[in-house]
Amino acid sequence: MESLLETILSPDAPRPIGPYSQAVRSRDLLFCSGQIALDPTTGEMVQNTIEEETKQVMRNLRAVLEAAGGTFANVVKTTIFLTNMADFAAVNKIYETGLGTARPARSTVQVAALPKGARVEIECIASLV
Repeated sequence: MESLLETILSPDAPRPIGPYSQAVRSRDLLFCSGQIALDPTTGEMVQNTIEEETKQVMRNLRAVLEAAGGTFANVVKTTIFLTNMADFAAVNKIYETGLGTARPARSTVQVAALPKGARVEIECIASLV
């Protein structure tokens, strides 16, 4: 039986730092793993400001979506993880700009910590029909 799962790997997004894929496509659905502000070229964190960190996260997500043949217009749901809810307004502004006109459903939660000392992580689900 043929697998219904296709692993997505973009050279323009950071390689996974654990036992997971950047994204997995199942038929018309794309499940993107959470992206943090890792620079795909250096493998180092972009941690100047929360705005710069969020811009890198959005670039990473865009690269994964594009590798699967999608854009932010295909995104139906995102989850934003923040280590400090005081960063919400700044992250939200960059997130809105990065999405363009797309307005997917979203959850935002505060967490105790994120990998590599990240302050923001964003994951998404997209429909590629």
